[in-house]
Amino acid sequence: MNKKRRALITGGAGFIGGHLSRHLLKRGWHVTIIDDLSTGRRSNIQDLEKRPRFHMVIGSITNETVMDHLVSECDVCFHLAAAVGVQLIVHDAVHTIETNIAGTEVVLKIANRYRKKVVVASTSEVYGKSDNARFSEDDDMILGPTCKSRWSYACSKAIDEFLALAHHKQNHLPVVIVRLFNTVGPRQTGAYGMVVPRFMKQALLNEPITVYGDGQQSRCFGYVEDVVRGIIALSEEPRAVGQVFNLGATSEITIEKLARRVISLTRSKSKLVFVPYDKAYESGFEDMRRRVPNISKASKLVGYRPTVGLDEIIRRVAADIRKELAAEGRS
Repeated sequence: MNKKRRALITGGAGFIGGHLSRHLLKRGWHVTIIDDLSTGRRSNIQDLEKRPRFHMVIGSITNETVMDHLVSECDVCFHLAAAVGVQLIVHDAVHTIETNIAGTEVVLKIANRYRKKVVVASTSEVYGKSDNARFSEDDDMILGPTCKSRWSYACSKAIDEFLALAHHKQNHLPVVIVRLFNTVGPRQTGAYGMVVPRFMKQALLNEPITVYGDGQQSRCFGYVEDVVRGIIALSEEPRAVGQVFNLGATSEITIEKLARRVISLTRSKSKLVFVPYDKAYESGFEDMRRRVPNISKASKLVGYRPTVGLDEIIRRVAADIRKELAAEGRS
């Protein structure tokens, strides 16, 4: 059914973009990605580059001439390009805001020109400091003050959502928004603050595992292949248009317990070291204590559900990072 369908993935050399590319290719799609490689890595899609239905463009999504050509030729644009990772967000807020807002503006404007469907990847960060037991798509947002750069990412992604939904309401542009909750798996880098690959590399090298804050903040970790299947299913479901969906896992764990689970499953000799937020990021840094999604909306519409548990995720990520360390001569 999808043999002639064409996907454009912005940020396609990123962690999620690479996995999404593989799944679409398996389903018979033609896939074009665009990535400026600022945080994406060519190694994420290196195995795909010789495939006849895969094409890579190195460039910025803010280049309207390039984007006009790419969007005009696709059936669906999966808009994943964004500044990601808490460290990058805190230390380069200008890049975060400009990339997320200006890039999305270009994608939506050109998609509207050619009447192309857009799947916009948003984030659980938009829920901000809300203390709800589980976050549902229509819950209020509670963001911190503008003097805390940490909230610039959440705010910029909320603007992306507002803009996408405005295009749908005003211009009847087919858009779907997916809010992703801590997506993890093989090929993810810890370079920008992602906790699972960071912990894993520290554990496999028997280095101290650095836990930020008191470690009692809790998260749910969704396996990337589960999440990608959810994204594709929602992109193909006509009833999803004009709506927002949470995608992730629902099993909650504190960051301290995650670190101890990583040590146990990798049989590491690492010890925990607690690092204050002020030292890890910036003075006055604020974090979300809990982040648990209500995924019933996506579950009811397209049957989305997590299938890979945390222990298996840790084992798969460990195997991937062991290969990486071996290639670097550090195993």
